Amino acid sequence: MRKDRSGKIEGTAYEIAGQGPAIVLIHGLGMNRTMWQWQVPALCDEFTVVTYDLLGHGQSEAPPENLTLRELSEQLHGLCEALALEAYGLAGFSLGGMIARRFALDHPKKLKALAILNSAHDRTPEEREAILRRVSQAAGSGPSATVEDALARWFTEKFRKSHGDLMDLVRRWILANDPKVYPIVYRVLAEGDEEIASAISDIACPTLVMTAEEDYGNSPDMSRRMAALIPNAELEVLPALRHMALAEDPAAFNAPLVRFFRTALSSAST
Repeated sequence: MRKDRSGKIEGTAYEIAGQGPAIVLIHGLGMNRTMWQWQVPALCDEFTVVTYDLLGHGQSEAPPENLTLRELSEQLHGLCEALALEAYGLAGFSLGGMIARRFALDHPKKLKALAILNSAHDRTPEEREAILRRVSQAAGSGPSATVEDALARWFTEKFRKSHGDLMDLVRRWILANDPKVYPIVYRVLAEGDEEIASAISDIACPTLVMTAEEDYGNSPDMSRRMAALIPNAELEVLPALRHMALAEDPAAFNAPLVRFFRTALSSAST
């Protein structure tokens, strides 16, 4: 992967690689911009790829205690404006997919293509209760309270047992989070889908909604309902994979993502 530029703008750490139409990648809760290491090489031959750390993650500044989904959207907007990006696409994973949807609603004229990846939509009361329990665990004991259960949800059992080094890497990412900040952002993940649940019908740009067959917290049913609400959205469900499909099987994950942006951003530039 070629790193063309890296730095920090108004408290947001970022990296830029590649050439061509711009795509900004938004990572998930507890991760950081290096989460995209399996996608950037597949994208940067055709696209300028921007990765960055969310507030409270990696090398970016801490968020306010009353953090909202809109503030995370405005962090992204500030970065894109500072980098003078034009006619760009967004790909958001999990919490990043919520941020991307909020951004698409708040700044529709800025966005040319949207990929919503393994992201929750309009949870049932039981689903929301389950994730709020994990928020409470994290608030009481920090990231270590939820990390092992997360790895079990995120990777298939066979892969998890045969890729200890990768499990250690993801575990380190999660445990590196500030125990005071982590539950603040976790609550946005737990509640943010509710505020945008019906509004996403206003998203007008080309959209890919993708998840994995065994991603139970960000399920195929959620993705189908999202794709049905967003005009002309396309749906992709990756078989026999879980939440971190982007790391477990990058080839399967990257193929529809690259194909989507190749078509959507090519159309936007003509």
